[in-house]
Amino acid sequence: MAFLTTAGCALEIITPFNVYFNAKLVFKDLELWRLITNFFFFGNLGLDFVFHMFFLIKYCKSLEEGSFRGRSADFLWMLLFGGTLLTLIAPFVNIQFLGSSLTFMMVYVWGRRHQYVNLSFLGIFNFTAPYLPWVLLAFSLMLGSSPVVDLMGMAAGHVYYFLEDVYPRMSGRRPLKTPGLLKLLFPADDVVIAPPMVPPPEAMDAFEPAAAPGGGGGNGQAAEAGVDAGAGPEGKGLVLL
Repeated sequence: MAFLTTAGCALEIITPFNVYFNAKLVFKDLELWRLITNFFFFGNLGLDFVFHMFFLIKYCKSLEEGSFRGRSADFLWMLLFGGTLLTLIAPFVNIQFLGSSLTFMMVYVWGRRHQYVNLSFLGIFNFTAPYLPWVLLAFSLMLGSSPVVDLMGMAAGHVYYFLEDVYPRMSGRRPLKTPGLLKLLFPADDVVIAPPMVPPPEAMDAFEPAAAPGGGGGNGQAAEAGVDAGAGPEGKGLVLL
């Protein structure tokens, strides 16, 4: 939907004025579709669009196949919570399109839940997953994007992470418990037993898997197999771009 909406605006089949978020048009003129369509427009078809599509697909898939595996209702609840929170903030910061913010929210949550995964940015420097949103923010600024959009997503991601992962351990209460209706619509799959914890791997190079110290091919192949973010919470080191 994001690609179709953005491409439709680029081809002038529709205009951004038909899909952007405007609280007055939503609540006064009852143009309720704007509550959803504004998340599907990512600007012009350029490098910034490709950048956001890549990370949307990569980390959305990784979350679904990792910490939300077999829990579609919980994943949908996270998106609904994030979308609602961003929609409430948008009028105060004059933001009309929230798709990029929602993407950064998922990247933030993924980074927090994979804090021991090592990443490498173009082979220039290494860092751990929690710093990924800040690295992407800097890269997005280089492409000319507004920092407000990305910071909103990171703020929404932090609120979700705190209420879902941190606060329940502190108090024993879970304020973001998934509503029963969503669980009825999307029943949980069989419980999947997580693999045992392994030591954090070394960060990969940006273009090639890291070779084994002895030059053997076996470890290199194993490292290459773990590059994909969908490898799970204990996946190997990842590379960016």
